Amino acid sequence: MDLLVAPVIWFCIVPTVIMDLSATIYQLICFPVYNIPKVRRDDYIVIDRHALAYLNALEKFNCVYCGYVNGLIAYIQEIVARTEQYFCPIKHASAVGDIHSRYKNFLEYGDAEGYKKNMDKIRRDFEDLQ
Repeated sequence: MDLLVAPVIWFCIVPTVIMDLSATIYQLICFPVYNIPKVRRDDYIVIDRHALAYLNALEKFNCVYCGYVNGLIAYIQEIVARTEQYFCPIKHASAVGDIHSRYKNFLEYGDAEGYKKNMDKIRRDFEDLQ
């Protein structure tokens, strides 16, 4: 059964690498324009489980894949979180399943006065990343 679905799983590496390149190029070009601190890719994509001696070759290969893809998703989430903080730092009206690192600093939904008063401050508040 594993052999039947493996090609589907591994085919996903193609769009994943394209997403990686796109997100990296996006932040390299756009973040300096808006003075948004760049996300360090190495802080999110960690590939180290292949060094475990008790894993066989296929398990090591799978661990590389999962480490890369899960790390990439976290890396892209942080890029988008910083983008959202700059362009639309407003909390959602409904509960969000998994909030990102910047969300806690966002303005409350419906707070028009706070938006007008604090938007410029919030969009530039990356001091915790310096």
